[in-house]
This record gives sequence, structure tokens and C-alpha cells, in this order.
Amino acid sequence: MSAITGGCHCGAIRYEIEGDVIMHALCHCRDCRLHAGAPVVGWTMYAEDAVKLTKGEPKVYRSSEHGRRHFCGDCGTGLFYVTSMQPGVIDVQSATYDDPDAVPPTMHMQVAERLRWMEHAHELPTFDRFPPQP
Repeated sequence: MSAITGGCHCGAIRYEIEGDVIMHALCHCRDCRLHAGAPVVGWTMYAEDAVKLTKGEPKVYRSSEHGRRHFCGDCGTGLFYVTSMQPGVIDVQSATYDDPDAVPPTMHMQVAERLRWMEHAHELPTFDRFPPQP
């Protein structure tokens, strides 16, 4: 697999990943939703040494007893998650990839905490851009 690159919204932090993805999951837990301000967050899991910072240094937030969330201190973009419950592993927010289609998700997780309306979100009308105005 070729290297994956990505970074935060403002460009202050950049990273490169060289190694095989362990999994790519769409997380529905309340903790991820609150931190991201989104109904679901895509996470790709890698061996910790596969991810290298190439620019900048993220801030680290202790979001739980076991978890640490890494984010850009300038623009707030969430980037990485590490937990003492999975030593040697790092999760990368897949939406921060330069090519977010590079690694398709393979599962939904924490669906016990999923917002009820997300179960049917795929049934909503779709528009290429903004919907027509009334």
C-alpha cells in the first residue's frame, strides 16, 4: 500500500501513514460525536509507528480515563486517538486524509449509542449541492 497523507483544516499539522490499516470503522459513540460535532466519525486503526507527523504538533486532550484525543490547536480539527486499552495502536480520523476515499470503511461500531435517526439517514433525499429553495 502506498503512503497515505493528510492533515488538519488549516494545514498547520500534516501526517503520513506507511503501513497496513488494521480496520476502518464508523464510530457512533457519544464521546466521538461530541468531540467532532458530527453524528458519526470515521476512524482508521494502524500500528502506532506507521503514523508520522511531517508538520506541526497536535494538542492532546484527555477525553476519558483511558483515551487521548489529538487535534490541531489552531483550527480544532480532530486527528488522532490513542487509548491505554490498545497499546501500540493509533486511530486516525479518516476524513482528514488528503484522499478520504483511499481506505473504505469496513464496519459501524458503538451502534448501541447511535442516534436513532442515523439508522435511516441513507433514506433521506439527496442533492448534489444545496436543495432548491421554496
